[in-house]
Amino acid sequence: MEDTSTGVPRRTLIWLAVATFTTGIDGYVLAGLLPQIAEELQVTAAAAGQLVAVFALTSAIAGPVLGALTSGWEQRGTIMAALSTFILGNLLNALAPTYATAMGGRVIAALGGCLLGAAVTGYVVHLVPAAQRGRALSFVLGGWMTATALGVPVGLVLGQTSWRLPLVMVSVVGLASLAGIGLRLPHLRYPSSSLGQRLRPLASPRLVGGLLVSTGVLCASYTCFTYAVLILSPSHPAAWMIIVIMCLYGLASMAGNAVTGRLVDRFSPVRVLTVILVFLLVDALFGALALALAAPVAVAVLSLVWFLAAGVGNGGHAVPQQTRLAAMAPASAGVVMALNGSAISLGSALGGGLGGVVLTLGAGAEHLPLLAALVLLPTIALHLLVAAATRRATARDSPSGPG
Repeated sequence: MEDTSTGVPRRTLIWLAVATFTTGIDGYVLAGLLPQIAEELQVTAAAAGQLVAVFALTSAIAGPVLGALTSGWEQRGTIMAALSTFILGNLLNALAPTYATAMGGRVIAALGGCLLGAAVTGYVVHLVPAAQRGRALSFVLGGWMTATALGVPVGLVLGQTSWRLPLVMVSVVGLASLAGIGLRLPHLRYPSSSLGQRLRPLASPRLVGGLLVSTGVLCASYTCFTYAVLILSPSHPAAWMIIVIMCLYGLASMAGNAVTGRLVDRFSPVRVLTVILVFLLVDALFGALALALAAPVAVAVLSLVWFLAAGVGNGGHAVPQQTRLAAMAPASAGVVMALNGSAISLGSALGGGLGGVVLTLGAGAEHLPLLAALVLLPTIALHLLVAAATRRATARDSPSGPG
């Protein structure tokens, strides 16, 4: 996507990608530094873990509210305000002398981060022509994928010196993104509508069902991703192997995101999403069989194939899903994207919790891919029901359709 008919070149959108890069690092890096945080702030590791949990919980609750309240604002200003709040929260974390201050910083960062994600996606959906929207979203969301592959390992290395350094890094990169957005992004205001009009489509069962598809995909993903070390370490015991595999997972996610971004511009988002969901189900079943039945030597290879294929599918579902949701309620894109962020946070939390319950009940980590497949089955069924309902609604509302 060299340029768009709206005059939005890649060098402009790159600043939005840098913004999503910062949120991607922030979303993962602290989870790998909990022992250091606990020791310095003089709390238990479980209490330190609540710094991660409160970020997700705040995002899930505040995202839809902030999205609804700000969708009538000028959107470049909204993005800059959200990013500034996110940076402020991270700087407060980096300088926090006490656990309570750090907790406050996480809440502030979450308020900015959840609004930023929704505002960036809604901005791209409205600014870029439909024929190039998939590639534009893929490019911007690629910042988050890049953070998973490259930013988090760098942050973890810095964090071995001090857990505060990754937060400083996030803040510095965020400030660079803020300057670029202020200089490069054009102003954008969504079509005028009242708050009630923007919220009306959210009463649609189709849209709620579509949002629950996001929850299902992330639940299946985090059922395994949360415990990836437990699943992979028997056949990849060295710590450096796990680090390399996690980097490869991030690169696989980037590849899936890039490919589906182009496919969405050629085919319908629903068709692309259907293929991705079926791919994830087949891969989960493959992983379950490989981990349960393969010889120990083969497991080292097959488990890697399963995990990286899951990375491709999980990275690839985001663009067609967000494009499909935005098309359901184009006048409410900011609110819808905020709700989708909440659906994603909910799915991530449910997946980690579900996997933990199954492990506590005595199942082995090698059984988690089968659990992911069981989550994906109703998710695919729900996706197909939403797609069928959308087709009927489109036909009913079309001038040439019935009625």
